[in-house]
Amino acid sequence: MDTTPTAMPSLASHVAWLNSKYDEMIGLLIRLCDTNSGTRNLAGLEAVREILCAAFTPVGGVQKSLAIDPLVSVGDNGNLVTESLGRMLKISKYPDARQQLLLCIHMDTVYGTDHSLQKCRWMDANRLNGPGVIDAKGGLVVMLYALMALEKSPLAGKTGWTVVINPDEEIGSPGSNRLLREMAERANYGLLFEPALPNGNLVSWRKGVGNFTFVARGRSAHAGRDFTEGRNAVVAICRLMLAIHNLNTDSDVTLNVGRISGGGAINVVPDLGIGRVNVRVRTMEQGEKIIQQMTDLVAQANGKDGIAVEMHGEFTAPPKEMIAGTGHLQRLIEKSGDELGLPISWQGTGGASDGNRFAAAGLPNIDSLGPCGGEIHSANEFLLADSLVPRAKLAALVLMQLAAEAAP
Repeated sequence: MDTTPTAMPSLASHVAWLNSKYDEMIGLLIRLCDTNSGTRNLAGLEAVREILCAAFTPVGGVQKSLAIDPLVSVGDNGNLVTESLGRMLKISKYPDARQQLLLCIHMDTVYGTDHSLQKCRWMDANRLNGPGVIDAKGGLVVMLYALMALEKSPLAGKTGWTVVINPDEEIGSPGSNRLLREMAERANYGLLFEPALPNGNLVSWRKGVGNFTFVARGRSAHAGRDFTEGRNAVVAICRLMLAIHNLNTDSDVTLNVGRISGGGAINVVPDLGIGRVNVRVRTMEQGEKIIQQMTDLVAQANGKDGIAVEMHGEFTAPPKEMIAGTGHLQRLIEKSGDELGLPISWQGTGGASDGNRFAAAGLPNIDSLGPCGGEIHSANEFLLADSLVPRAKLAALVLMQLAAEAAP
């Protein structure tokens, strides 16, 4: 594939109308954020999906609500549990076009119905605080208005596009991963609308992420009468978690022991201990090494009298590295930024996104085309409101550049 940008006339005139859409964009964003859509709030996710169906109607296309796979995880009792997740929204248009673009962002947030942050408020004249306001409901609004600009332009129909909005990204997209991969394999380029980094930079690479659960089982006994007959699973899991923590010897690799649970009444030797670990790696070779090291540590723990340990989990998001076609997208974004007077810089990050999964499927993508803000996943999460329109214009120009390249 020839990835040299072709000379094209300026398309900036086709996005100028977005300057008048700020109030609309803010209004839609507040409505989305004021509707709780924590990953496990299925009713809230459905309410947000209905808002999005109506909001995306003006751009046309065929809308579908898709069931995703259930989540299988280790419960607090150490056994596998199956949990239903929300529904995915898919919108497709021009399926017969020779070029197909995949646009993606999630509708779920980390804020459950019991979280203190439930509604939007203005922190000052430019900072809007709210649940998911930047991660990633601001990206939903940017994506929608960028598509509106494309569909209003002379380049409408020159490229096919599919919008996919999934309900489980904040827990690693376990239910939507299969569908995302299938759609990625049928597309030419991917654009994702996670927030830009706090300094406004776009993401060039991302670390891979794995979540692992370790279940230790021992033997319960009375802590006074039969203490020596017990086999303490909480002590076993703590020793294992410390050994895993001590694998943090490479600055590119982090192993975070995020949670340890187990036991009950303190006069009983506990027969169950559970440890949960988040792992981040720069390359999959590092990931494979860590999996082997953890497997070896589990085998050592299983060598102790009366202790049995199981390891569950995987790398749900492989590292996102540069693949063929990504550089071309970066140059188109830089060119579009130049036309808008919006300087573009690139930076790597330890956070993962569905862009990791798209890259693993071979789809070149840029995954940080959302607006700017900060303090995501906290009660102080905020959007820089003056970034909404410029980022929508940037994404719209990129869509138009891609459509112009694909035009016969």
